[in-house]
Amino acid sequence: MVIKVFLASLSGSTAIKKKQQDVVGFLEALKIDYAQLDIASNEDNRRWMRENVPGEKKPTNGIPLPPQIFNEEMYCGDYETFFEAKEDNTVYEFLGLTPPPGSKEAQQAENTQKLHNGSGTEEHLDDDTTKKEIVEAEQNGDAHIAELEEDDPDKKAETDAQDDIAEEEEPAEDDEESRKPAEEEEQEEGEEDRAEDELVSEEEEEELRELEVDSFMFFFPFSLSF
Repeated sequence: MVIKVFLASLSGSTAIKKKQQDVVGFLEALKIDYAQLDIASNEDNRRWMRENVPGEKKPTNGIPLPPQIFNEEMYCGDYETFFEAKEDNTVYEFLGLTPPPGSKEAQQAENTQKLHNGSGTEEHLDDDTTKKEIVEAEQNGDAHIAELEEDDPDKKAETDAQDDIAEEEEPAEDDEESRKPAEEEEQEEGEEDRAEDELVSEEEEEELRELEVDSFMFFFPFSLSF
């Protein structure tokens, strides 16, 4: 890939000449291969530059001023964007090039990558640490309860006794519930017996009345003649 710098060798503007010299001098200092394309003496270069500078980068009159920088066919920017990249130590990124090892830009990119990876690792470690702490807390809690029971046999015996009492109380409730139907059944049988007794008593009373009438007729038969 070749960096192309479009400039005007015969420009009468001191500002343009200074900007061109700044770009060329910086590329040479970084030992970046580039090619100078003069738009003052070559109409094709002037036409190609004007056609390939993006519309939003062109001034209001539509004619971009040098220097304009390209990486092959890819537009990089004008002097203002080049200057910003130089101030931010991102010239290689601006030019679409990989910074060489040991350069400030390479070290900056490496530090940024380490910082990014370190943040992800720390988040992962935090998640794992949290899970581990929860598990250890649960295990420690169970172990603590077991230790308390071992250290205090009376407490353990009291707990066991409470459990035994609870188990004994449950069958007692069941026995009470089972006794209720038996008592109700006995009550119903008693009521039936009383009803039968009352019926027998009525029958006996009726028989007694009949006997009394028969006896009366036997002893006083004459009373019927009247």
